[in-house]
Amino acid sequence: MDDLNYDEFGNYIGPELASSSEDESDAGPAPQPAARSGGDSDGDSADEANKEDEEPDGGEAEDGRLIAMTRRLEVSQTQIVLHEDKQYYPEAEDVFGPDVEVLVQEEDAQPLTEPIVAPVKTRKFQVAEEDDLPDTSYAKEFLVDLLGYPEMVRNIAVAGHLHHGKTALVDVLVAATHAWPEWDQAAPVATPTAKMQRPNQKAFGYTDVLQLERQRGVSLKAMPVSLVAHNTRGKSYALNIMDTPGHVNFVDEVVASMRMADGLVLVVDAVEGVMAGTERAVRAAVRDGLSIALVVNKVDRLIIELKLPPADAYYKLKLTIEEVNAAIADCPGGKERARLSPELGNVCFASAAFGWCFSLESFARRYVDTWGMSVQPRELARRLWGDVYYHPERRTFMRKRAEGARDARRSFVHFVLEPLYKIFAQVVGEDEPALRAVLEPLGIKLRKADYALDARSLLRRVLCHFFGPPTGFVDMCAAHVQSPLDAAPAATERLYTGQMDTAAAVAMRGCDADGPLVVAVAKQYPSPDASQFYVLGRILSGHIAAGQSVRVLGEGFAPGDDEDVALATVSGAWIYCSRYRIPVSGLGAGGWVLLGGVDGSIGKTATIVGTDIPEAELAIVRPLQLPSESVVKIAVEPVVPTELPKMLSGLRKIGKSYPLAQTRVEESGEHIILGTGELYLDCIMHDLRCIYAEIEIKIADPVVAFRETVSETSSVMVYGNSPNGKNRLTIIAEPLERGIAEDIDAGSVQLSWPARQVGQFFEANYGWDVLAGRSIWAFGPGESGPNILSDETLPGETDKARLRSVRDSIQQGFQWAAREGPLCDEPMRSTRFRILGASLAEAAIHRGGGQIIPAARRVCYSSFLTAEPRLMEPVNFVEIQAPAACVSAVYTVLGRRRGHVTHDAPKAGSPMYMIKALVPAIDASGLETDLRTYTHGQAFCQHYFDHWQTVPGDPLDTSVALQPLEPSSGQQLARDFVLKTRRRKGLSDDISIDKFIDDPALRDIVRDYQQQA
Repeated sequence: MDDLNYDEFGNYIGPELASSSEDESDAGPAPQPAARSGGDSDGDSADEANKEDEEPDGGEAEDGRLIAMTRRLEVSQTQIVLHEDKQYYPEAEDVFGPDVEVLVQEEDAQPLTEPIVAPVKTRKFQVAEEDDLPDTSYAKEFLVDLLGYPEMVRNIAVAGHLHHGKTALVDVLVAATHAWPEWDQAAPVATPTAKMQRPNQKAFGYTDVLQLERQRGVSLKAMPVSLVAHNTRGKSYALNIMDTPGHVNFVDEVVASMRMADGLVLVVDAVEGVMAGTERAVRAAVRDGLSIALVVNKVDRLIIELKLPPADAYYKLKLTIEEVNAAIADCPGGKERARLSPELGNVCFASAAFGWCFSLESFARRYVDTWGMSVQPRELARRLWGDVYYHPERRTFMRKRAEGARDARRSFVHFVLEPLYKIFAQVVGEDEPALRAVLEPLGIKLRKADYALDARSLLRRVLCHFFGPPTGFVDMCAAHVQSPLDAAPAATERLYTGQMDTAAAVAMRGCDADGPLVVAVAKQYPSPDASQFYVLGRILSGHIAAGQSVRVLGEGFAPGDDEDVALATVSGAWIYCSRYRIPVSGLGAGGWVLLGGVDGSIGKTATIVGTDIPEAELAIVRPLQLPSESVVKIAVEPVVPTELPKMLSGLRKIGKSYPLAQTRVEESGEHIILGTGELYLDCIMHDLRCIYAEIEIKIADPVVAFRETVSETSSVMVYGNSPNGKNRLTIIAEPLERGIAEDIDAGSVQLSWPARQVGQFFEANYGWDVLAGRSIWAFGPGESGPNILSDETLPGETDKARLRSVRDSIQQGFQWAAREGPLCDEPMRSTRFRILGASLAEAAIHRGGGQIIPAARRVCYSSFLTAEPRLMEPVNFVEIQAPAACVSAVYTVLGRRRGHVTHDAPKAGSPMYMIKALVPAIDASGLETDLRTYTHGQAFCQHYFDHWQTVPGDPLDTSVALQPLEPSSGQQLARDFVLKTRRRKGLSDDISIDKFIDDPALRDIVRDYQQQA
């Protein structure tokens, strides 16, 4: 293109162009189709017809046939075809060929129960793909196949106190079976795959997959690992292990993990012993009926830190085991359980930091294999614990020290502890030639470079070679943790809410992979981009596969109600191993499965069932019974108001990820998050800001939840009228006896029981008469709230038939009042409302829900306010571990926070003191930081919600003067808490009973009585 022919704007300014007619004439004739052969293209149709009639030879004949076929096709495409002559599908002969016989039947002679093409039935689910999966000492297909045999599976939850070594213990199991690039490349042990054991590496934290966990150095989420491990006899088992957090704030993760498990492996520090996290894990396991096995971890601390002699180390280990047995016995039903003792095989000793774990049987087998002894390892193991002594000269075991046999020592000290102490001493104290001479007879051969390692790394390497894989741990789990097949009957009775004679219940009791599908979902994990959640569930019966259609039943599902039911299609199924997932075509009953595509309607937990179960037989697995309450709350709002939808979406995801987290909106418009403690809420805010919402969020100062109660019986029989004035309810309020609210919270009594059974419970435990127990209508708020509504009307004074017709409406009004009390819109607690009279309209239209519900709510409020209302606050249990020199500083800090000490004693066998105290939750904020400041970092504490207690003072006392910017104390606290809570919620300071009483005469009576009081 010549630039001179165009201006700077691209307009043509060159010479005039030739006309379009000249261009067309210069272009020449249009091209003709290449399929034509011979003849002039300018000939007429008559000449073409004559050429078609001729018979060309060779290639010309073939070209002619192509031309004719093309023209017939063009004609067939343009001609009109009648409807009855249209052909939509090809003939069978054209599809299958002339050699295939095609039969057409007008009637189906095959029954509907038999598929036309029967599928190949197999319970062997293959690995779908194996991309980017780590190398393991077993084939992935072997793990999947082994999960198909429930008797060879063990579902385990590893729990214990904070920093007692749970994650490190899981690292030992994973290191024995996995090759991971990030781990140290050390010499292999006797495993099929090299690079399995890496004794030179410090704690790796395999299940600590979150960045926040690595930054804080503490586990925050329960993470599963599925692997194949073999016992001392070489028999393989599939272990589904759930590593749980040890911090007391994350007890919800522990409870969710126990829902997935059949047994609890309790990890206890050999020095610290039983702590608060240990006790809570034991109580949860005993309540859920799980078998318990014990791992006494950090045995190396007795040698390195405390420097105890072997004989004293035995007493310390024995004391730790006795503490665990005492904690189990203190639980309801714990005394009937088998005791934990090493000679029974349900106790292991470990040092996860140094990569070893053994049981008495595995240690005895080492002696038998090394010295070629003829005794059975199990028989020798029974003689390695307790008051059993070994005389080295006589080479005999004895129960008591005989006279003249003062050289006899306890068998555990002689055969276990002394060799262990000698290895520590030799590795740390000897040079290379002497150490090599000691290790070679033990079968431990190290490389030249290994002897140049530091003492700790060399010691870890030697001990890992000495003890080998953790076969003793597998022995303990196989013998003392029930398989899914053995645990299924009791678990079904305990967890399933449906009838036990249905097909689903029968299949669950037998752990039948061919039965109806039932999956109990206990945990949800976000995808890498946090756009969706994968649900982790336990398959109780049936089998599930990708692409399968299922029903998702929520926690609020009730038979006959389709509100909490959703249909979903499983998009994928995996075996979840924390850092990687193994895709599978499906899994059967007894195992754990990670599912995708079904989280849309799931809140916290859910039950996934097959679509083949009849709707009349649908039932759910009971929701998690959490042992704690979320009492600490914060208000949140986005920095940019237009990003509110993002925050709301993030809050919904927070509810899925944290079982104990609660989110709600106050009447003032505040968005509230409730959690168990400071660390819990801090993690929630991190996830909300950085993962789920990805926005800047402002938070208010943390506060606590309150409860409203009464201290006396209502002074006046108050009544409330319906809006139309044709209905009247008379109710009084009174406090419940001590312990009833706790029993209702714990589920010790339920209204789903028969009325006779409920009456017998209150009669036997609290001295109620039979009629009072049977007259209970409802608990509230919710189905298990700590308040009671009872009908105590007399048949001669009240029309019972009419009263029963409005029972649901009265219960709804009671639930409304119990959920939002009159003091500061907080739930009520430990209050009993007694219906003493009811005057109802004859016409049903005049006593509908719109009339009765508000009347019931108002009369509950008025009766509550005439019964000396009080405010309740949460109280935290605090466990503090500190040196003896810091005890006085601990008392000082607790005294400034309204706390009082309940236990103060030294920890046996350690230089630490154990202090237990109770501190109000509102004053526990920052307690840990305060303690560390006053003790220079030597004291460590954990605290969690324990109970509710009444706040000092009268919340209705208007004579209390509250000074701005000054803390309240003593009898001013109740009034201070109520006013500040009401102002934060946008309520007025005036709490008046007048707005709940319509009758002026009754209003005057109540006012006069309050003035006299």
